[in-house]
Amino acid sequence: MRILDPHIHMTSRTTDDYEAMYASGVRAVVEPSFWLGQPRTSVGSFTDYFDALLGWERFRAAQFGIRHHATIALNPKEANDPRCREVLAEVPRYLLKDGVVAVGEVGYDSMTPEEDEVFAAQLVMAREAGLPVLVHTPHRDKLAGTRRTLDVVRESGLPPERVLVDHLNETNVALVRDAGAWAGFSIYPDTKMDERRMVAMLQEYGTDRMIVNSAADWGRSDPLKTARTGQAMLAAGFSADAVDQVLWRNPVAFYEQSGNLVLDPVPGFSAGAPPAGVEFEGSSVLRGARA
Repeated sequence: MRILDPHIHMTSRTTDDYEAMYASGVRAVVEPSFWLGQPRTSVGSFTDYFDALLGWERFRAAQFGIRHHATIALNPKEANDPRCREVLAEVPRYLLKDGVVAVGEVGYDSMTPEEDEVFAAQLVMAREAGLPVLVHTPHRDKLAGTRRTLDVVRESGLPPERVLVDHLNETNVALVRDAGAWAGFSIYPDTKMDERRMVAMLQEYGTDRMIVNSAADWGRSDPLKTARTGQAMLAAGFSADAVDQVLWRNPVAFYEQSGNLVLDPVPGFSAGAPPAGVEFEGSSVLRGARA
């Protein structure tokens, strides 16, 4: 089983998680920039975070044989904080850096006018940078939020095939699929989707444009939920090819639209040991990154 986890917050995970993920088949990840739990109070805290995603976290993942990519954005929750809005001026230069495969997470948290403005502005940035977009649907009023999300995407002129609408469930998946966008599902221990419901969703809608992630973060979550979903699919009678489509080929097809996805094996890596002779500052993981 080969896995690209298309939405996982590795900044909040341990090296033990990286090791277990590699053993379960994870060979690449995409880490969306997100709210850290503690409100940020300045633009500098965002840029330090973006730099860490594109530097340190790529290096850390490579030590365990995993290719790390990121999506960059002002997230919906912090779009409402005027102290954070100035980061919008910084986002475009980060969209040009190596390892950035989408704009995200963007979308809605509370569906405020401020979120409308920031969402629309970052869709324009995505179009200008030639990047796809990862969209966060709100935890509350999810159906209404999804309708509003798809309306804003249509108004932006961004092709729906360049949009991944995430955190879906049984109430809104049909809307996203009918719109021509990619459908994303976060598999959690207690909330959002679980493996059993995800398998039922795949049985109903098929595997085309369906993307599964663990979205593991600082809360109760499981970075192996992608692998566990693959195992549940096999147990339910899905073929190994169908599992490969959902866990590898679909997320690869979506993020390949960026032109920045790197999937070749990490040089020098062998399971159970870091790449030989790797040092952070001079690492080939960072060498050649664009300013």
